[in-house]
Amino acid sequence: MSFRSDPGRVNLAQLNMLADRSHDIIERLRDQVYAPDARKTLDIRFNVKTAAEMVGRSEKSIREAEAAGHLQHPDKDPVTGRRRGYTLAQVNAMRAHFGALPHRQPDENPLVMAVQNFKGGVGKSTVVCHLAQYFALRGYRVCVVDCDSQASTTSIFGLNPDVDVDEDEDTLYPFFRHGGPGDLIYAMRATYWPNIALIPANLGLYDAEYEFAARMARESDFVLDRLRDGIATIKGRFDIVLLDPPPALGMISLSVLRAADALLIPAPPNNIDFGSTAHFLKMMAATLEQLAEAGGARDYAFVKILASKMNDNKSAHGAIKRMMDAVFPEEMMTAVLKDSAEIDNATANLGTVYEVTGPGARTETHKRCRAYLDAVGREIELLVRKTWPSHHKALEMEGLL
Repeated sequence: MSFRSDPGRVNLAQLNMLADRSHDIIERLRDQVYAPDARKTLDIRFNVKTAAEMVGRSEKSIREAEAAGHLQHPDKDPVTGRRRGYTLAQVNAMRAHFGALPHRQPDENPLVMAVQNFKGGVGKSTVVCHLAQYFALRGYRVCVVDCDSQASTTSIFGLNPDVDVDEDEDTLYPFFRHGGPGDLIYAMRATYWPNIALIPANLGLYDAEYEFAARMARESDFVLDRLRDGIATIKGRFDIVLLDPPPALGMISLSVLRAADALLIPAPPNNIDFGSTAHFLKMMAATLEQLAEAGGARDYAFVKILASKMNDNKSAHGAIKRMMDAVFPEEMMTAVLKDSAEIDNATANLGTVYEVTGPGARTETHKRCRAYLDAVGREIELLVRKTWPSHHKALEMEGLL
């Protein structure tokens, strides 16, 4: 009796051919997106009025400081001779000169916040990147830790995970291995954004899940708090550390839950994602309770749920958002991240809304999207500042505490 392959079924050889063809396409796309020797730069500039608003000083004060040689004049266009505007680095220099940097005090703890949901496609990496840049625009020192082997955040910050990131030197993976480095300084990279450092990721980080699982039985305490201990070695350099974990319940995700001081949970207002978020919260509580038996209890400065990808034109979104507000009256954020083509377009170009310049930044659609993002950032910023006693007096004067 002979056995023939059913022509209607797909065998392993055909799967390998599909994988090879898809890999070739991905390589071509990467060649287009990541031009040879190209480095991503930050091109946004601020006129003196905007810079004065960002610093909280008058335009006259800035002009006088420049005339006195305390501040650098902005560059001039070589053709027109007009001032090109201030860079973010120059705005931060103004903040430093006028004592307006929003940093925490040295004796206060930076906030370590995870943007966490075990379901993919909820806008997790989008939120991480935009929050990091919002805080950088405000003058905070930020570290972004990409814990997701898909490396979306790494890509948005201008690194090709397959080319620019070495899993044995540049990611969290060496730190998770037995006998690995004692701190995370080795993995930190400066980015083209002033005040934002990045610990990148790539697909090799997925192997850490297997190593974690193998070591869990032998060294549960070590494995559970390895990331937390690593972040402790670098967080003194920053005001805010943002963690972007994998969208799955694995060892790295559990480590992120143990390392974080606060949680932000993006949840689109539809039945499937709301159900997944409710399930995530239940799983998280049960898991943390079990982990507490091995490594001690963890608590958080705050846990907030952000309605993401909200579409006002869909009546179901409005209904589910109202239900979310009723079920989580204290946990739901007031700000909502609306579904926007601006975010989709920016992400498609491996960028963010905050990086858009030129005519695209002057459209009403862009301004509305920017307003949504700013509202989310302001609400999180207030929660962060409330954790620092040195900010309490200012918050009281602003009527926010």
